[in-house]
Amino acid sequence: MTTIRYEKKRSELEEYFDRTASQAWAKLTSDAPVSGIRATVRAGRDQTRDILLSRLPENLAGTRILDAGCGTGALAVELAKRGAHVIAVDLSATLIDLAKERLDPRLEHLVEFHAGDMLDPKFGYFDYVVCMDSVIHYQGNDKVSVLGQLAKNTQHKIIFTFAPSTFALELMIRSGKLFPKKDRSPFIVPIAENQIRDEIKQAEDLKDWDVTFTQKVSSMFYKSQTMEITKK
Repeated sequence: MTTIRYEKKRSELEEYFDRTASQAWAKLTSDAPVSGIRATVRAGRDQTRDILLSRLPENLAGTRILDAGCGTGALAVELAKRGAHVIAVDLSATLIDLAKERLDPRLEHLVEFHAGDMLDPKFGYFDYVVCMDSVIHYQGNDKVSVLGQLAKNTQHKIIFTFAPSTFALELMIRSGKLFPKKDRSPFIVPIAENQIRDEIKQAEDLKDWDVTFTQKVSSMFYKSQTMEITKK
C-alpha cells in the first residue's frame, strides 16, 4: 500500500464521516427510532459487535486494546466494561466528540478517544486490536497492508471485518442501494474470503499470524464478515 494511496483514501473517509454522514451515523448508532431499512443495518452491526466481543476474554483487566475506527464508541465501551484500557481512534473528529459525550463517566479512566490515524505509532503497543467496519473501505491488498502495519504493534489478536464479495452485495453496491440514501458510503470494497486468506498468508508482515476464526453476518442491507488473525 503506497503512502499516497492510503492518505488519499483516509482523506475521502474523513470527508464522508466527518461532514456528509455524521448526523445519520449518530442516529444509526443511538437508541433513537429508525426506519425499517436502517433498523436492519443497526441489527447487523449489533450482531457483528457481539461476534467481535465473543472472540475476546470476558475479563480484560490489565490489557490494552486498540479500537481502530471506533466511530461513536459502542465497541470501546463494551471493552472497557470488561476492564480493558481502550485506545479508541477514528478519523472523524465529529464522531469522536459524540463518543466522548456518550461515554459513561465511570469508564472515563479506561477509554481514551482520539481523532486521527489508526496506524499512528504514537498509540504504542496493544494486546488486541479490533477493527469493526474500518478496513472495509480499502482495496484487498491495502486491507492486508493495514493489518500488517497493525500487527507490528499487536501481541495476540487482530479481529476485523470486511465486506464479503457476493453477487448480491456487488449488485447492491453498484446500484447504490447498499445503505439507505442518507447513510450511503461509496467506499465499501468487497473481497472474497479465499482472496483475503491468500493475501494474509503471503504478506511478509503477517508471516507469524494465522487466520483462526471467521463468521458472516447478513441483515438485509448490512453484509459483513468477521475474521480473526492470531499471532503464532
